[in-house]
Amino acid sequence: MSHFECRPGTGRGGLPRFLVGCDDDESPGSEDGGMRSDSEPRDGEEEEEEEEEEDPSSERQVVVGICSMMKKSKSKPMTQILERLCKFEYITVVIFPEEVILSEPVDKWPLCDCLISFHSKGFPLDKAVSYVQLRSPLLINDLNMQYFIQDRREVYRILQEEGIDLPRYAVLNRDPDRPEECNLVECEDHVEVNGEVFHKPFVEKPVCAEDHNVYIYYPTSAGGGSQRLFRKIGSRSSVYSPESSVRKTGSYIYEEFMPTDGTDVKVYTVGPDYAHAEARKSPALDGKVERDSEGKEIRYPVMLTAMEKLVARKVCLAFKQTVCGFDLLRANGHSFVCDVNGFSFVKNSMKYYDDCAKVLGNMVMRELAPQLHIPWSIPMEAEDIPIVPTTSGSMMELRCVIAVVRHGDRTPKQKMKMEVRNAMFFDLFEKYGGYKSGKLKLKKPKQLQEVLDIARQLLLELVQHNDCEIEEKKSKLEQLKTVLEMYGHFSGINRKVQLTYLPNGQPKASSEEEDSQREGPSLLLVLKWGGELTPAGRVQAEELGRAFRCMYPGGQGDYAGFPGCGLLRLHSTYRHDLKIYASDEGRVQMTAAAFAKGLLALEGELTPILVQMVKSANMNGLLDSDSDSLTDCQQRVKTRLHEIMQKDRIFSEEDYQKLAPSCSLSLVNSMKIISNPVSTCDKVYTLIQSLTRQIRKRLEDPKSADLQLYHSETLELMLQRWSKLERDFRTKSGRYDISKIPDIYDCIKYDTQHNASLGLEDTLELLRLSRALADIIIPQEYGINREEKLDIAYAYCLPLVKKIQLDLQRTHEDEAVNKLHPLYSRGVMSPGRHVRTRLYFTSESHVHSLLSIFRYGGLLNEEKDEQWKQAMDYLNAVSELNYMTQIVIMLYEDNNKDPSSEERFHVELHFSPGVKGCEEGDNVPMGFGFRPASSENKEKQTDPGSLEDLSQDEPDRAVLIEPISMQKRSPLIRNRKAGSMEQRHVPQCSASGSVVKIRHVTPQRLSVCSCWRRVLDARCFVCRLAAGFEGCSMVPSIYPLETLHNSLSLKQVDEFLTSSVSSTPSSLCPVRLQESAVPGQLCPRGICFHALTCTQTTASGVSSASNTQTDGTYQEEVHAHAVKTSTKVGLFACPI
Repeated sequence: MSHFECRPGTGRGGLPRFLVGCDDDESPGSEDGGMRSDSEPRDGEEEEEEEEEEDPSSERQVVVGICSMMKKSKSKPMTQILERLCKFEYITVVIFPEEVILSEPVDKWPLCDCLISFHSKGFPLDKAVSYVQLRSPLLINDLNMQYFIQDRREVYRILQEEGIDLPRYAVLNRDPDRPEECNLVECEDHVEVNGEVFHKPFVEKPVCAEDHNVYIYYPTSAGGGSQRLFRKIGSRSSVYSPESSVRKTGSYIYEEFMPTDGTDVKVYTVGPDYAHAEARKSPALDGKVERDSEGKEIRYPVMLTAMEKLVARKVCLAFKQTVCGFDLLRANGHSFVCDVNGFSFVKNSMKYYDDCAKVLGNMVMRELAPQLHIPWSIPMEAEDIPIVPTTSGSMMELRCVIAVVRHGDRTPKQKMKMEVRNAMFFDLFEKYGGYKSGKLKLKKPKQLQEVLDIARQLLLELVQHNDCEIEEKKSKLEQLKTVLEMYGHFSGINRKVQLTYLPNGQPKASSEEEDSQREGPSLLLVLKWGGELTPAGRVQAEELGRAFRCMYPGGQGDYAGFPGCGLLRLHSTYRHDLKIYASDEGRVQMTAAAFAKGLLALEGELTPILVQMVKSANMNGLLDSDSDSLTDCQQRVKTRLHEIMQKDRIFSEEDYQKLAPSCSLSLVNSMKIISNPVSTCDKVYTLIQSLTRQIRKRLEDPKSADLQLYHSETLELMLQRWSKLERDFRTKSGRYDISKIPDIYDCIKYDTQHNASLGLEDTLELLRLSRALADIIIPQEYGINREEKLDIAYAYCLPLVKKIQLDLQRTHEDEAVNKLHPLYSRGVMSPGRHVRTRLYFTSESHVHSLLSIFRYGGLLNEEKDEQWKQAMDYLNAVSELNYMTQIVIMLYEDNNKDPSSEERFHVELHFSPGVKGCEEGDNVPMGFGFRPASSENKEKQTDPGSLEDLSQDEPDRAVLIEPISMQKRSPLIRNRKAGSMEQRHVPQCSASGSVVKIRHVTPQRLSVCSCWRRVLDARCFVCRLAAGFEGCSMVPSIYPLETLHNSLSLKQVDEFLTSSVSSTPSSLCPVRLQESAVPGQLCPRGICFHALTCTQTTASGVSSASNTQTDGTYQEEVHAHAVKTSTKVGLFACPI
């Protein structure tokens, strides 16, 4: 079989020769373009023969036979393509009737010169092969290879032989004749198939390609269960199941799960030199099929990279299928083929129908015209030039959104430390590789079970042998056992054990302890539990995700006029380059998943969203921090804090200067409330004692026996929480452990909000006093003066700062991003537009640290910039960075400015202190709104009449002309294209958007703030009783974004971030690039280079990976940044 390039064909004015089998109730006629059954006698056959004798060459035709099931041959794509194919002057199409294919012997099938035949359900492939052996037509798709396509094992074998990337896989053959291929070991979070280990998430595919019941299994750390995919039924393509065990009958392929950010790419070839690609929402994401107003699944054409085009060519040739469809997964910076479907057409693309007919027609004529002596040559035609619309006027286009967000509301975190010396703990430490780094984190159920078994055995030995030498304290062991036995099952999301190697044992605080201290190494065991994301936290994250939609350009059609639907339009048309990162803590990951659910109007459980949309593995310090390993600077700061807070006297002027050298309003107010720190701690301790007495009294009341508190907590567990704080807060010497203040505030804040129905006395007073103490302790633990704040901030989030700089600096589009193909994108007026969004979900330490860098790192001079001074005054009045705190950076571009001009790119910095506290009342600092006019532009306030309305000529763009009016709760917008179950609500608003004037507009004229303030209203609202959220609880709303500055240039921000990294204190050993030990590594782009890794030297002098991860997407970005830096590409060389 020959393959040819796509060349345009010519047609003539006559009717196409298109012969087709007819149903009983249809009759062929000239009105149907010459369609008739080839099995019926031809009228005027004698006249045609006479005409042939007169001029044989004028009527000699190439007969193209279509041999397939009638459902396929009569489909709309096939009909559209065949109609175009018939317009070739010398081509006649004959469709084999289905009854002939099924009932007649092959020697009675119609004759043809070229055969298009393909297998589908019920099709007799064996007969088609026999027909080809009998008649020897030109084959468009090889028939023998179609046997292989029906077996996924053969498909993967061929792909592997051709050197095509595919996910790591193993085959489990349950064949009695081949027992060596049926070795399956199933564990809780992984399976071992014939010696190959697959950790969850992994994919389980039946070996039969006709079986579409593909399962994806999720790890327990993400919630467990599985997503069950199937052939589309109505608007569903998959469902979530709590079942976590693999299937026990049948043969399967097990393969590594590829995180694709919720998008699949389907590629359609027509010969080796033509490939059309379309992106669609992954069926594994939430199982909801996106359909348009006509009920068709929504797909958008995307551009293939050069490497992907090469893959398409290889697939086409390897399987000998000219017309061929296959599935492509874009993950980790690479493209993987995961399925080959054989004969497949694109649906609903006129441009594709034209191209496909041209390619096939030219291919057939080029091969057969010489053999049949037909005078034909491929005509020349000018190539289509893709024209991508650009922005016009003085509007700026949103190009990038970066947000760093703290996790949502959680249960109180709890911690217990103990020094252990028993050999069983050392054996466990060695078993899991603890000696490599000196630290070990145990989160998996199997690991936690081993720790529990050790605790049980040691306690048993204590009972049996009272004089045995067990170093571990009995009370600590009992607490370890109790916590690990909670809930009746393990989940790494809510409990973990950390072991740290101590070469000389743990230093003792007193001389008495030093006398009894044993020499030799020991392990510090830290047990952490609690800290789970609550149902309220999920609601907060989902609501914030919905509110974030308001910052993106407005939509068109179904999206027009609804706040935030521009983002849905942007994302559903695959012009939104979205990456979501999260630290490895369960509450942070679930916050990210809930946010994504609200942002993208997804449905169902969070587990599939978490696995596919959120990246959290192997980021080496990007968002994680070891809070138990303090820097020298942080240790010194904590020591000074303890000294000041242990003085039993009213705060003096000297104390104010020591604790609040910046004269922060929030700190000064808290110090005034406290007055005498020891006296205040006495009051707090007394209130805790009163609280534990009240809880004990409730426990003694029979009516409270079955009382269930928020999030399934019991009174016993609540008492344990407070009793532990009571014991730990006041030491035996009578001094107070100030480090417990955040935990006390954490617990009382939780109980005041979620367990207020208990009616416990004096909780509000305990909240007020503990909050005042926490408002000093928590922020000042990250540094008291400017130098300390920066020192500690860089220790926490230097990798994150470098990553943000990389996000802003990149001046080219990533090839792996789904780019719309402008020639095939119907209904998308600006296919070239892309918005890059990078969302980073993390804990309080990173948010404090990043904000410190912006505040104290020298971004702007308060004395010279009035807007920055106002922003600093606002931040000084903010006392707490609560749950869902956000730091948002937005990058805009003005395409009318010269690429080298500083005015080309425009950066805005926004901030929200997160969730509103229950007792804050009206005494909260207020900023100046979202994107207010800067002082230097107040005299240039834009006339509202000059706002350019581009909604007519470019529907994807919309401009805020009036403030958006929204209800107290965010409108749950019905997105018909996204298939959302969110309830329909018609808000009173104009179209939303984020294409703004270069001149800054006043809040009265252009403000998304009004939208946020109504979405995230400052009053509490009652949690909806919805699937996934348990019980009723008051869910505090979230403060809207306040603009810190809105007239920064990209060059200005980049220079600041560069100086921040380069001026890092030497004690922190700044991240540096160094060559890896593997020179000449081939990168995904096919460029030979020395692999670049980022390393960071710790305080002990040991180099450790920092800022790299096995997530290829992240590495791709780091690599692109390194290559750009090394080749001196200008910062403003081209649009981002």
